[in-house]
Amino acid sequence: MTKLTDTFEIYNGVKIPKVAFGTWQIPAEDARQAVHDAIDTGYRHIDTALVYQNEKEVGQGIKDSGVKREDLFVTSKLPAETKNYDDALNDFETTMKNLDLDYLDLYLIHAPWPWGQIGANYDKENQDVWRAMEKIYASGRVKAIGVSNFNVHDLENVLQTAKVKPMVDQIQYYVGFTEPKITKFAQAHDILVEAYSPLATGGLIHNQDVLKIAEKYNVSVPQLAIQFVIQNGVLPLPKAVHKAHIEDNAKLDFEISAEDMGILNNMSDTAPSHFHNPTQG
Repeated sequence: MTKLTDTFEIYNGVKIPKVAFGTWQIPAEDARQAVHDAIDTGYRHIDTALVYQNEKEVGQGIKDSGVKREDLFVTSKLPAETKNYDDALNDFETTMKNLDLDYLDLYLIHAPWPWGQIGANYDKENQDVWRAMEKIYASGRVKAIGVSNFNVHDLENVLQTAKVKPMVDQIQYYVGFTEPKITKFAQAHDILVEAYSPLATGGLIHNQDVLKIAEKYNVSVPQLAIQFVIQNGVLPLPKAVHKAHIEDNAKLDFEISAEDMGILNNMSDTAPSHFHNPTQG
């Protein structure tokens, strides 16, 4: 049983709604309505990024909703290409201007390397950018700071020099691809793991083994996949544009048995995994 108002607690005491509404690949012209519909459905956690090119519309959707700012949790991300202290501070100001909000609840470094250089070593630069994140956090304009797409090495690198350790790591995570090494390391260091693509970008929909378990609970594959993530102590970010899908993804009033969680956790890759380059597509 998961309600959209249920929360995890970040190690600094900030409460974060257990299900987020993701806006990657939602075009700017659709983002305002999609965010409004999500909040209307009951979502209280909205996730965007500067590179998604929809921050302005996401901000408008938040305002249109009529829900008090303090009752919402808003996340955005520093572009992966931004790898120095000053540019990080500047990009944060751009995000705040786009969203037209007084503060962010969570701000993440979008990736440990620029999207055109996946896997390249930017250890020194990431430590420099993390100093900027700490400065932003100290300003009080962000309630929590973290990273995205960081593996164990990348997390260890930041932890070496961090005065404030990352609070969140947002990674690709779904049935059959649960990144056990990263997840275990993060959770051991009180870093909350968030799951983007909890439906494997649609890859789970036709998986017969997953479908069989979903039918047992009389739920859809997306509903099962989202609830699976939550029961593993990880925060899912399902995304949808159509109101019917937004509403369906929120119907999580069931619990997966320990036995079925075991089966789902032992599934091997169910879809091709790759980093989602948000600058493409």
